[in-house]
Amino acid sequence: MTTARLYRTITTSLLALALSLSLVSVGQTAEPTLIRSDTKEWSQWRGPARDGISLETGLLQAWPADGPDRKWEAKGIGRGYSSPIIAEGSIYITGDVEEDLVISAFSLDGKLLWTKKNGKAWEKSFPGARASCTYDEGKLYSMNAHGRLACLNAKTGEELWAVNVLEQCEGENIIWGICEAVIVHGDLVFATPAGKKGLVVALNKNTGKTVWTTPAIADEKPSYASPILVSLGEQTLLINNVTNHAFAVDIETGKLCWKVPKIDPKNRVTTIPVLSGNNLVLTNGSRGFGGVYGVEFDGSSGKKIWRKEISISHGSAVCLDGKAYGATRRGEVKGWVSVDVKTGEAKKLSDLGVGSVIYADGRFYCLTQTGTMTLQQPTAEGFKSVGSFQIADAKDIWAHPVISGGKLYLRVQDALYCYDIGS
Repeated sequence: MTTARLYRTITTSLLALALSLSLVSVGQTAEPTLIRSDTKEWSQWRGPARDGISLETGLLQAWPADGPDRKWEAKGIGRGYSSPIIAEGSIYITGDVEEDLVISAFSLDGKLLWTKKNGKAWEKSFPGARASCTYDEGKLYSMNAHGRLACLNAKTGEELWAVNVLEQCEGENIIWGICEAVIVHGDLVFATPAGKKGLVVALNKNTGKTVWTTPAIADEKPSYASPILVSLGEQTLLINNVTNHAFAVDIETGKLCWKVPKIDPKNRVTTIPVLSGNNLVLTNGSRGFGGVYGVEFDGSSGKKIWRKEISISHGSAVCLDGKAYGATRRGEVKGWVSVDVKTGEAKKLSDLGVGSVIYADGRFYCLTQTGTMTLQQPTAEGFKSVGSFQIADAKDIWAHPVISGGKLYLRVQDALYCYDIGS
């Protein structure tokens, strides 16, 4: 290559890069992306990016008639609906034992490593632990149903600090208790107390000291949702649901970037936002008012573009190739459905009982709230079952499946089960 040609090539490349960066800086070409945790394991609720999607491959594409091989079970973890997380070779799960919320740590072969209390149990309607833990850089973060956020040494269980963010921000607890799985990024841990003195609070993850607080939204209350983090150009947004709004906050400053009305007069079960391109899918499951919402956004604004009478609740949704997948027992379409994230058009996939869902290696893992665990292959016609087994004859099984290291983890009330799903 001649010197002149090399110069032209370098110049063209630099100009293209400068143009790309300038467009991103004004938000014209930035594609929203979910921020993933630093570990490859299932270190927070709904996985590394909180989208319910595992990047693992080499998993069984169909199960034997009686299901995959159960490797071990751990009983006595306490009442609860929280899902386990896995990080740095350990499993962490919460459960209510008598009057206390207890965090338990297990080795990957099911041996108990330690237990630690985090304040009071939830003894009101549907008693049991709510939120999953979050792991980050050797520390574990756990919110109890009363708003007590504790930071523990993940190896030993030693409590390093604790703050009640609900009390700090003068938030009002909700009928079924705080369920937020807090999120960590950089030096901060974020929570959404939605109180009179703050919508979102950012704490130093090492000390628990408040770094910033987003001003309150008048007459707002917490919901049962947990936040996601979205990178948009040079900006990082925390996006979450509260009782009457979806919203986005700049995590550097705590500034409220936008809010979108999403009124649910009964505030039953409002779930985690799910990202697909520059669209969000928001779901709730109120009796007689369940809705799935589509929201289009950029860094500075958001707008609701459609709403459908579909009631996706505890099981949340997974977005894949422009469609949201979840389960509903009320609304325009019942059963397992896919919903177009741009139009809201819904298609029925299966009559399988409602439950929670995650996705890995070309398959949907659907756990019904009555204890049937199924493996579903997506086809043009809908779901095709390629495996199923009954883990319990129970009800209200709301903990989500978890996949890590070729293993499937299922929580049923006070028991945790581990299955080998590697091919």
